[in-house]
This record gives sequence, C-alpha cells and structure tokens, in this order.
Amino acid sequence: MQCPCGSNISFKQCCFLIITEEVTAISPEQLMRSRYSAYAIKSADYIYQTYIKASREQQSLNDISEWAQETIWLRLIIHSASEYTIEINNSAIKDANEEQNFPTVCFSAYYKHQSKYYLMKETSRFVFEENQWRYLDGEVSTSEELVAPKRNERCFCNSKKKFKQCCGL
Repeated sequence: MQCPCGSNISFKQCCFLIITEEVTAISPEQLMRSRYSAYAIKSADYIYQTYIKASREQQSLNDISEWAQETIWLRLIIHSASEYTIEINNSAIKDANEEQNFPTVCFSAYYKHQSKYYLMKETSRFVFEENQWRYLDGEVSTSEELVAPKRNERCFCNSKKKFKQCCGL
C-alpha cells in the first residue's frame, strides 16, 4: 500500500514507522505527513500524542477518533514547509520556539465526510518539545465543499483513475 501522505513510497517504509514510534519525525513536514496518514488510517492515539503537551489537555481523544472514523482522506498536497530538522543544532530550534517564529507547513487536503467532498487549506505551526516535533496549531485559510467530479473525470485522489472507478464508488 502506498503511503497516504503522497510520498510515493510504501506506507510501511514511510509514515507507518513514525506512527508506530519506530522512528521519530525529523521535521515539521514529516510530522505533518505522519499526522495526515494517521487520520487516513484512523490512528486517533497517534494524532492525540502529536499535539503539544499543553494542547492535549484541551483535546478529546473521542472527538479525534470520531472525526477520523467519519472521514475518508483522499489526498495531501504540501505547498511549503519550514526547513527545520532535528539535525539542525538545537539552539536554532530553541530560538525558533522562543521567538514565536514557529516552523510551519502549508498544505491542502482533500477528504470525504458524510458523502460530500471537501478541500481544506491550512498553515500549521510546530514546536520542538520533549525532543520531538509536535503540532501547535493551524490556521485554516480555505474550507470548502467541492462538486464531485463527473464519472469519467479524474479522481480527486490523484490516482489517475476515473472518478467512477476510484473514490466515486
């Protein structure tokens, strides 16, 4: 199975390793991709654990799980991402956290919820906390319902299949 994050490699070699905590996300983009994949495979525990510690107290694992169960994630497009990685010396990461110059990832996500299709564009902010990247918050710039493609048009998910043979089933 190809990774839901759109990396063009297998899920087992990509986000699966991060979601199962075999490896740690080395950048905000990698964490964002793994969070998207976790939503796609309905891993609410991982999504919850990747919020910053202070935010976890305000989150509901049940709400995260319900949203994940009710939603089918179709495609992730990363538009831009900050260049911070764990390999960068920790002082650069510390400076970014302290100066409120948080690393960001700007992305679009296509999804299906209650038989309707949507596009969401968000700029997410990240913090390096407890030796791991964590999701701080996000600003949604677009959240719109989409008209489903016609049966013979290409599918939203970028599978190159006709909609009727893919997500339109």
